[in-house]
Formats: sequence, structure tokens, C-alpha cells
Amino acid sequence: MSDGAGQRPGLTEELRFLARQHPRETWPDHANLGALAQFWLQRHAAFRELDQIIRSGSQDALDQRHEPDRLRAWLGRRLQLLLWQLEEHHQVEDLHYFPRFRRIEPRLAPGFEVLERDHDSLHETLSVLVERANQVLAPGNGDAAAFRGRLERYLEVQRDLGLGLLRHLDDEEDLVIPLLLERGEGAL
Repeated sequence: MSDGAGQRPGLTEELRFLARQHPRETWPDHANLGALAQFWLQRHAAFRELDQIIRSGSQDALDQRHEPDRLRAWLGRRLQLLLWQLEEHHQVEDLHYFPRFRRIEPRLAPGFEVLERDHDSLHETLSVLVERANQVLAPGNGDAAAFRGRLERYLEVQRDLGLGLLRHLDDEEDLVIPLLLERGEGAL
């Protein structure tokens, strides 16, 4: 997965003009940190946490700390949650928020285009992830070596997804949160 969102560089300095005016460490105490910005940050924190849980739990299983049947039930529930939540979140952004943000601050339009391309790239990676996860989740033969190989191939894609997701979430926050702080949530 060499062209995933995790492989692209971060936002250009030109796109970070509001992030420079409103650095992350100032966000929690900013007068314009409203419910939408807080919700956005909470959703992103949940995505980061869920990705980390899935990756570390899958690695634990690969290190033979979990039985295949236990992993299947555990992984299936968490992956389903991650897939559903990401799809819903990205649809709302692409169809509702990003077009409005472009109108509010046209200088950030190229940044929102990057984020939309990330969504496409992440969803391509998710398609491969689902394919590989289905191979792991399928009730299987008792061949431990074959299961381990399927799990290794799955975990490679999960790691790639994690890299792309983290790059994307950081960049999205660096565009969205400073914009909300600068203009206020009433602009939406």
C-alpha cells in the first residue's frame, strides 16, 4: 500500500496559516472552542484509540497470546465498528462540512481536497483490509501456520491503515479546528 495517506507529506506551510495562529496547545482554553470542535476532536481520539486497540490486539494474537476463535470474535466486532464509524464520519465531512469550510475560507480549499483524496485512499485501504480480515475471520481449518500467515497479511494492511489514518486525522484537525476557532461555529 505504497500510496496510502500515511505516505504523503503533511500539509504545506501555506495551508497551515490558521494552525500557526492557533497552535494545538491553545485549543483547550480558546474562547471559540465550541461543541462542534470538541465533538470533532473526540471522534478523532476515538478513531486513534480504536485503531491502536485493533493493531495491538492483532499483534498479540500474532504473538500467540490469543486463540484464533477468540481473536475472530474480538476482531470482528472492533473492525465492524471502525469501518462503520469511518464511513459515516467521512460522508458527513465530504457532503456537509468540507463544502461549507471551502466557502468560509477559500484559501484552505486545497487542503480540503487533500483530505478528500485521503478519504478515497483510506477507503481503498479499507477494502483490502476487509478482504484480508475476512480471511482471518473465516472459521478455519485447524492449520495454525496458515492462520498465522493470514493474520500477518492482515496486520500489514492494518498498520498501513493506521499510518494513513493518523496522518489524515492530524492534518484534518490542523485545518478544521483553527478555522472553527478563528471564525466561530456560528459561521456554519
